[in-house]
Amino acid sequence: MSRDRRPTMPAVEAYQRARALIDAAHSADPVRTATGQPAELAYADRMETWVARLAPTAASVLRLAARCQHLERWSVPRATFSLDKPGYHAWRRLLYTKQADRARELLLQAGVPEVEANAAATWVSKTGLKTNAGTQALEDAACLVFLENEISNFAGQHAEYPRGKFVEIVRKTWRKMSPEAQHAALALDLPPAIGDLVREAVGDGAA
Repeated sequence: MSRDRRPTMPAVEAYQRARALIDAAHSADPVRTATGQPAELAYADRMETWVARLAPTAASVLRLAARCQHLERWSVPRATFSLDKPGYHAWRRLLYTKQADRARELLLQAGVPEVEANAAATWVSKTGLKTNAGTQALEDAACLVFLENEISNFAGQHAEYPRGKFVEIVRKTWRKMSPEAQHAALALDLPPAIGDLVREAVGDGAA
């Protein structure tokens, strides 16, 4: 019996169709990057890059799931919920469910096996964080994308926050990450001010 576990050609074609469907959904994002790329498509590229770096031998479906992390997030604006903490958490919970269901739908439409589509939905929904390896891989990638690409803009948008609040945000992010992701985060080439925040959060026992 062959021990070759590489995907068969029909499976490869299903993954390619799934990627095309996912990226077509991202392309509808009305927000664009400075280069004109749909913002969620750029985010999907960053997510997949980090998953590939942290888990280079991971199954193809994990990379597809990484591209679904913010799937059609733009369709549920934050402003549709109250701008307090309960509203924020309600918004996030809805997004997790909506994105997971949509990911499963697109993967099944592409011909990805149901067991893999269900697994991807589990990971995208954040189910089993710290206990499910796929869910943790996506969380690690999301945290690293935040630290590498987003935290500087976030800080600029919330200049009224005291330094202690930013340190706490970094600390909470750090606690979500696996040791491998934390190690990768420490190797990031961050702007000096952001690097100082990370070091302060870690030095305060964030690890």
